[in-house]
Amino acid sequence: MFFGGGCGGLRDFFYLRVTMTEKILILDFGSQYTQLIARAVREANVYCEIIPYHQTVEFDAGLKGIILSGSPASVNDKDAPMVDIPALHSRLPVLGICYGAQLTAKLFGGSVAKSNKREYGRALMHKQKENVLLNDVVELSQVWMSHADTILELPEGFEVLANTENIPYAAFRKVGRDEAVAAGAGGEKPLYCLQFHPEVYHSIEGKKIIRNFLVNICGCSQNWTPAHFVTDTVASLKQQIGDRKVIMALSGGVDSTVAATLIHRAIGDRLVGIFVDNGVLRKNEYKQVLDTYQQIGLNVKGVDASALFYRELAGKTDPEAKRKTIGRLFIDIFQQEASLVEGVELLGQGTIYPDVIESVSVHGPSQTIKSHHNVGGLPDTMHLGLVEPLRYLFKDEVRRVGAELGIPDDLLQRHPFPGPGLAIRILGEVTAEKVQLLQDADDVYIRSLKAQNLYSSIWQAGAILLPVKSVGVMGDERTYEFTVALRAVTSVDGMTADWAHLPYTFLADVSNDIINNVKGINRVVYDISSKPPATIEWE
Repeated sequence: MFFGGGCGGLRDFFYLRVTMTEKILILDFGSQYTQLIARAVREANVYCEIIPYHQTVEFDAGLKGIILSGSPASVNDKDAPMVDIPALHSRLPVLGICYGAQLTAKLFGGSVAKSNKREYGRALMHKQKENVLLNDVVELSQVWMSHADTILELPEGFEVLANTENIPYAAFRKVGRDEAVAAGAGGEKPLYCLQFHPEVYHSIEGKKIIRNFLVNICGCSQNWTPAHFVTDTVASLKQQIGDRKVIMALSGGVDSTVAATLIHRAIGDRLVGIFVDNGVLRKNEYKQVLDTYQQIGLNVKGVDASALFYRELAGKTDPEAKRKTIGRLFIDIFQQEASLVEGVELLGQGTIYPDVIESVSVHGPSQTIKSHHNVGGLPDTMHLGLVEPLRYLFKDEVRRVGAELGIPDDLLQRHPFPGPGLAIRILGEVTAEKVQLLQDADDVYIRSLKAQNLYSSIWQAGAILLPVKSVGVMGDERTYEFTVALRAVTSVDGMTADWAHLPYTFLADVSNDIINNVKGINRVVYDISSKPPATIEWE
């Protein structure tokens, strides 16, 4: 399941499979909701993977069923995405969702055409027949429609399970043998279809329907748990890595820390971690993170390179120039430190599943793999194979695995923090004096959020130092000092975000605390922009 490797002219990649007792495969036709299907399956304690629809399906012993995603395409398009659903259905239970349902209907001889009715938004589902797929789903349960095509006629041999006011075939199946035994028996397997999206929040009992497919139809035993993952992953890492050494750049973030802890469980101090202070970390973060790593038992070397970063950042005001400078210096320092460790063959990374999914195109083999934020884009010239123990986990799963490993909650629940750190929260030139100003203001802000029990309800929060000075009055003295902007957003995955509606009294108190305790700042503003159109970070 995970990558490892050995030395070579370029990085070597090969799969390290954790033993899976069961797995669901999701064929992605390009739907914006495909990751939500995977998350719903994982939440039912069933392991799953997403692959592009055109990738060959490997029917290994642990594969229990296949889910076909939605798509922005029409099944009647000239270049519509196609898979051989009858062939899949002959081997395993299949659930088609939206486009997957329409493609099923078309391939089996039904009729699909552009809809002349509204088929977007909430609808109420009327059950026409009791069936294991809709077991325990209430009558008139709310579901979410999002499609331009509609099924005009079902193929021969299919039956309707549910409809809505506008959709005559909201749920249907191919009539066959008893679903309860079909998953483990020879012959034809169950084939179910949904015109709506059960994976989205607006389908109130959608996750129950998905769970019914997994358990009642595919026969999954729901044994995908953090404890199971840790046990299997550590055992596989031991086998894969053998007696070799692994080096890893650590950031103090959730992903790299959990990945390092798993690798350390497998090989002990043959994992060497490097934690670089680039001068733009949060207040006291360098010491706090090193202390936490020591508490966990990781073998980590701290490198204080803040002075070097400040020298190289001097005079740079363009955000991209600052990012490139920090990335280049980090790579140079990491390579220098890695060269001091003898016998290193493998590089550990905290890559997680969204990184992997986003790097693969459903329209064909990906041409560009995104650089992983965990390590700042380490180059191929390092000649190291990769070890990525979190490669198939979502962020929330990483946190649950971290809790299973005993990693302190303060670290696991930390907000995301940009790789270039406070350098992109200081608009304009970065100096040591400005960094200290922002560290102090940010520290007041974050500590206040935690004290008022607001921190955990926010996806990401931080302060931004603006290149703006304004007049103020403190006591009888006139001041001319900097302005700081506070940012807090709510989000699920960071792809979109809303500004957090923090209480006015809280904002007033934080403003007073920052102005009274951080000399050099005399004005505080609050950013109420959402993403889109704005971004979470200012640079």
